[in-house]
Amino acid sequence: MTALSRNTTLPRNTALPRNTVAVTAPRPQKRKAHKETALARVPVWMWRAIMHRILPGELHKFNAEPIDTVDYTFDIDYDGDGLREHRLDVMVPHDADRPLPVYIYFHGGGWTSGDKAPLTKYAASQAADGMIVVNANYRMATRFQLKHMLEDGNAVLDWVAQNIADFGGDPARIVLGGDSAGGHIAALLAASAYEPELAAYYGIEPHVAPENLRGLVQHCSIADFSVMFERGFVLSLNFLKMLLPERGRGLALRAAARFMSPIEWLDSGFPPVFVTTSERDYFYRANLNFIAALRRRSIQVDTLIYDRKRANTHHTWQQDAKHPESQEVYRQLGAFVRKVAPARPLMAAAQA
Repeated sequence: MTALSRNTTLPRNTALPRNTVAVTAPRPQKRKAHKETALARVPVWMWRAIMHRILPGELHKFNAEPIDTVDYTFDIDYDGDGLREHRLDVMVPHDADRPLPVYIYFHGGGWTSGDKAPLTKYAASQAADGMIVVNANYRMATRFQLKHMLEDGNAVLDWVAQNIADFGGDPARIVLGGDSAGGHIAALLAASAYEPELAAYYGIEPHVAPENLRGLVQHCSIADFSVMFERGFVLSLNFLKMLLPERGRGLALRAAARFMSPIEWLDSGFPPVFVTTSERDYFYRANLNFIAALRRRSIQVDTLIYDRKRANTHHTWQQDAKHPESQEVYRQLGAFVRKVAPARPLMAAAQA
C-alpha cells in the first residue's frame, strides 16, 4: 500500500499507482525550495569525499544487532581476479526446504563509492524472509565507466546462473535490486535482458533469460537521466560525463543519456517493479517519472512513497533497519518477491 499525501504535488500528467493512500499533508511545493535545491548542485569530487567519510559509520550503524537466522558466505570472487570490487556475499535462511527465489542486490554510492559491507543487515533481513540474497560489489567511477559496472553486474548474473543452486537458490526466479546508483545498474541490466539494442550498446550478452527475471526493486534509484538536465537537480552534469568513455567527449549528452536511462527502454514484457521513494529523496521526481512510465505501458508496479513529514525517509533510508519505515519496506519487499517469484511445489523443484 503506497503512502502518499492527498496534497502532494506531482509532475503534470503523472499517473498515481492504484494502491496510493494518504498519510500526512506535506508542505506545499514552493519556488523558494527549488532555488535552495539549485544551490546544492554537488560536484563529483565533493560527493566522493562525503561518501568516503561516512562509509565507516554506515558499516557500524547499519549492521548493529546482526540477523542470526541466516547463514552467511562472504567475499566470493565472482570474476576470478581477486579484486575487492569483484566480490559478493550470499545469505541463506536457516532450514530452507525447497529452492528459493534469488534477490541480487547492488549497493549505491553515486557510482563512485560505496561497498556491499554496510548492506549486510539489509540483505540478511530479506534472506530471513524466505529468499536467497546475493549482495555484490562492482567497479566504480571515476576510474571505470558505466559499461564496466554493467559488465560486472552481468558477471554476477552469470555466477548466479552457474552456482546459486548450490546455496538452495532457484536460478529461474531472479529478482534484481539496488539503492540509488545500484538500483540504476539493476534497472539497466533488467532492460538489457529485453532490449538487444541496449545490450549491444554496452557490449554485453545478458546472462539472465527474460523469463527467469521475475522482478526489479528500486530504492531511491534513478531510472530517468533527463532529470540531470533540470535546473536545480542535486548532482552536476559531471556525474553523467564521468560514466561515459572519455567523459563523453564528442558525444551529445542528451543522446547519450537515453542509453543511460532505463525509463527509455521499457518493453511490454518488462518484469514487475517495486519502487520505494520519498519526498526527501534526491531522486524523487525521477522515481515518479519511472512509475508513470511503467503504468503507461501497463507494467506491474508496486510502490511505497512517503511524504516529507517522515523525517527518517531521507535518500536510501531503506538501508537502516532500525527505522519503522524501513521495516515497512522489508515487509512489502518480501510480499512483492513472493508474488512475482512464488514458491515452486516440492515435486517440481525436485525434478528441476
